[in-house]
Amino acid sequence: MSCDFDFLAGSWRVHHRRLKERLVGSQQWDEFERTTAAQLLMGGSANMDDNLLHLPGGTYRALTLRSYDPASKQWAIWWLDGRTPHTLDVPVRGSFTDGKGVFDADDLLNGKPIRVRFAWSDITTESAHWEQAFSADAGATWETNWTMDFTRVR
Repeated sequence: MSCDFDFLAGSWRVHHRRLKERLVGSQQWDEFERTTAAQLLMGGSANMDDNLLHLPGGTYRALTLRSYDPASKQWAIWWLDGRTPHTLDVPVRGSFTDGKGVFDADDLLNGKPIRVRFAWSDITTESAHWEQAFSADAGATWETNWTMDFTRVR
């Protein structure tokens, strides 16, 4: 249903934990903060958030755009990184079931094919959890390489 992301509307403080290197067996994580402001669009069938990320190497802005297709009952999610402003990431597509959202896509990492998965869980009006995982073997195994914990700002 198109109201799946309604919980995200408003302002959030987000704690990030991201692997320094992906799909190489790294166990070293960067931790950083972000603020985000999300708004519903097109009657709730789309939304976007404006992000200010404070990485250890510097601060940058990014935008997330999500759009719902009622025919397929799926969302598509795009990421626009302010450091590469003419490139949209490959959209992940998926849906929510029992309060959890799973979205995936085929992509490339360092020129090699991978599967990308986003997962939303533990969603309340005041908090939510997101994580990203990559698979280099068509989904047989997954490496979680980025997590975000959202806390609502009032």
